[in-house]
Amino acid sequence: MWRNYLTVGFRALVRSKTYAFINIFGLALGLAACLMLLLYVRHEATYDHWLPEAERVYQVQTFGTDPETGESLDMQAATRPVAEALAAGFPQQLEAVARLEGDEHVALIDGRPIVVERAASADASFFDIMQIPFLRGDRATALDATDGVTLSRSEAMRLFGSIEIVGRTLTYMRDGEPRDLRITGVFEDLPGNTHMDFSMVRRFNSAEEFNCSWGCVNGFVYAKLKPGVDAAAINAQMPAWERRHVPPTDIGGRDIGAAFDWRLVNVRDIHLGAAQDADKPGNDVRTLVTFSIIALLILGIACVNFVNLATARASQRAREVAVRKVLGARRGQLMVQFLGESLLLVATAMLAALALVEITLPTFADFLGADLRFQYLGADGMLVPILALVAVVGLAGGLYPAFHLSRFKPAAVLKANRSSAEPLGTGRLRSALVVVQFAVSIGLIICTFVVYNQTVFARTTDPGYQREGLLIVEGIIDPQVRPLRETLSREIARVEGVQDVAGTMMAPGEGRQLFKMAQVPGRAQPVQLGYYSVEPNFFRTMRMDVLAGRPLSREYANDNIHVDPELEGEALDAAAEAVIARGFNVVVNETAARRLGFATAQAAVGRQISIPPFSDARGPSTATIVGVVEDARFRSLRDPVEPIVYYDAGVYLWLAVRYDTAQPNVLRQRVEQVWRRLFPTVPFQADFADERLAAFYESDEARGQTFASFSMLAVAIACLGLFGLAAFTAERRTKEIGIRKVFGATTRDIVQLLAWQFTKPVIVANLIAWPAAWWVMRDWLNSFDSRIGLGPTPFVLAGLIAFAIAIGTIAGHAIKVARANPIHALRYE
Repeated sequence: MWRNYLTVGFRALVRSKTYAFINIFGLALGLAACLMLLLYVRHEATYDHWLPEAERVYQVQTFGTDPETGESLDMQAATRPVAEALAAGFPQQLEAVARLEGDEHVALIDGRPIVVERAASADASFFDIMQIPFLRGDRATALDATDGVTLSRSEAMRLFGSIEIVGRTLTYMRDGEPRDLRITGVFEDLPGNTHMDFSMVRRFNSAEEFNCSWGCVNGFVYAKLKPGVDAAAINAQMPAWERRHVPPTDIGGRDIGAAFDWRLVNVRDIHLGAAQDADKPGNDVRTLVTFSIIALLILGIACVNFVNLATARASQRAREVAVRKVLGARRGQLMVQFLGESLLLVATAMLAALALVEITLPTFADFLGADLRFQYLGADGMLVPILALVAVVGLAGGLYPAFHLSRFKPAAVLKANRSSAEPLGTGRLRSALVVVQFAVSIGLIICTFVVYNQTVFARTTDPGYQREGLLIVEGIIDPQVRPLRETLSREIARVEGVQDVAGTMMAPGEGRQLFKMAQVPGRAQPVQLGYYSVEPNFFRTMRMDVLAGRPLSREYANDNIHVDPELEGEALDAAAEAVIARGFNVVVNETAARRLGFATAQAAVGRQISIPPFSDARGPSTATIVGVVEDARFRSLRDPVEPIVYYDAGVYLWLAVRYDTAQPNVLRQRVEQVWRRLFPTVPFQADFADERLAAFYESDEARGQTFASFSMLAVAIACLGLFGLAAFTAERRTKEIGIRKVFGATTRDIVQLLAWQFTKPVIVANLIAWPAAWWVMRDWLNSFDSRIGLGPTPFVLAGLIAFAIAIGTIAGHAIKVARANPIHALRYE
């Protein structure tokens, strides 16, 4: 019996090659798209699930709210003292607590400086918590020694060409002097689905680090719970822990304990959590839900094609069903036969889909920046999901056709010409399914237009400075560079094409934030402001407009608060106290002026605020606002414009180099030559500002292109189904069209008749897709601080594209049938 079913099913496919191709190819596309999208969703949803005992590993995150704006201040990072205070507060619940902080290292390999970009320092217990597989060395003791350092496999190969390096010495530059570390281990490269990002971890040495106690958020804190301990119970006790362990330290009149809360977040929830790391941002549940829905919709469109074509072909198989019933076949047997044919077709399509996935997955993974791997067996194997998908799609796509075909009455079917009639109700069903297909396609096209336009807007909108023609040079805080920083600026200014050079603590595309609490006379609550040191010519270099007052200048003593970096002890204290006593001048941006309570930019000039010029521990000083500049966006368009205080302390992290040349790469090489001549042992690092800013929108651009790709795929699958329906409709209505032509209908009349039949569902699809797409895109655009308007253009364009596609798909069949000789259509049999 089963052999007979397979034979009949195979013959049915061979007999209708167009039907078979449309169904198999359409299903293959839908299944391949579904598999790839679900692979990506699984990859994003299983971040850090690979970590041993991940259910007991937690990150201590910081949560707060700005009292002025109500903006959330959710951070993965925490202050250093949290680790020690947490261990002291919950000794019975915590097995281990460790800090991890980003570190900047320049390794000396054979005298050559090599930057280790993803370096970190950690406490000795870090690898007890994060049980990363070690290839060489002992993980349990790797960071016991104060000079211990571990490298990833790839970093060991890059620096030494081998992983057999345990016991060797790694020389790095610290404060301008070479220091030695002993390599104690080599760990496996971190997988792509982890929130961690380091290739070198050395033992944390607090003696080398600047300690600003509870006032600085400069690293991560991890805790491992003892077996059986409930993290929710610890989080419930955190307010009482804060009262016991967080000292009443004020930052500009603001108590830290009152300003922030700390919570334990499981490592598996970090990637999709509320707090995101600026250097390695995660994802969000909404995006994953969106991709999952797109996957199911595309697969649904392919299934709709199957149902549509199966019901359209019902008239062709009606006599087959009638004869089988006359010969004794029961309805259940017929249903099994048709479901078997459906499963056979889906299994064939799945084989084609798997081939497509194998071919396209590397490109898809690289495009999304995800480490996607397709394997059939093992813990992450796809064999079971593949079989389940074949069964579900086969049954879902074939169930209705099986019920529909198996219910035909032999007597009604076998009488003359009845088998060629339209089965009752199937026309309305097919129209409804076509509406669903095109509603999904139109919705995806609209989303593509909106995401693309917002991405273009983000790339081209005025950030408040001229982003083109700007090179950002890193590393000028290095102890070897700092004494010759002004010499470096002068030498770079002499390079052909360079217009201006300025030191700065803020650069385009930089995620880190530095802030101070400023007190305004007459106001009880302090105001949180960004606080960045810049050279006086920074505003000219960035091409930022001064709206009121003047920029900073070296002609005014109070415009700088330079303190000799060589001073120590009492001499340093005396110099700092002198600056605090005399006060200093600052420039603020528009947003800061408004936040401070000034109605206009001019009203802010000459006014004074109280703000700590140095560390918060040294206390505040009187800062006079001498100028107001326009707002500038140095970060993503998603982030609100930061209220900023610009001052000049003589300490900078970057050089902003303004140039005017048609060969920016040549200019970069010339700047590098200057750098290497002055600092041969310090690596040169520089990026163009527009490239740094573009990195903020890579995920949005990838998402937009993904929408576009799968929108085209959905449209292609829908067109395949429409093409098949048009072919069957034209064939079924051949005699009708012949009669119409005999009574005088022209070719144009016939084409309009058939075209209108398939464009009516597209009109209804627009009415469904437009409000749904508007609601989804409005929600997405609201995640940006500055965004495009959601006007009618994307909706109208999507509708017109859908009409053009529908008419173009059926036009060939319509014209062919309309031009046919009515004699051939009307002759008997």
